[in-house]
Amino acid sequence: QVQLVESGGGLVQAGGSLRLSCAASGRTFSSYAMGWFRQASGKEREFVATITYGGSSTDYANSVKGRFTISRDNAKNMAYLQMNSLKPEDTAVYYCAAARNGYRIYYFPRDYGYWGQGTQVTVSS
Repeated sequence: QVQLVESGGGLVQAGGSLRLSCAASGRTFSSYAMGWFRQASGKEREFVATITYGGSSTDYANSVKGRFTISRDNAKNMAYLQMNSLKPEDTAVYYCAAARNGYRIYYFPRDYGYWGQGTQVTVSS
């Protein structure tokens, strides 16, 4: 089992950057695939980025490709989402999530068994 806590959200102007962090507890963090999702007010939760257990494979939503980078540090039990060139439409609560089979990448919330509480990102125009 793994517990997740996000941090790093905040208010930023359009064009700015933020780095979200996801701290994981548990000895088996390195075996999990990790993902980032976001949920804007009144909208469904949507996929942002995913990474396999060792970091060899990643994928992104088209809306963030080229601007966001997902990474992980298994020695520190941490996952990250570097967000550059932020746009007002990136405003949402961002969640990190963990999936048991770390060899794959996953795109749907139902594939992830563990979730953090979320961190708010607000991008002003």
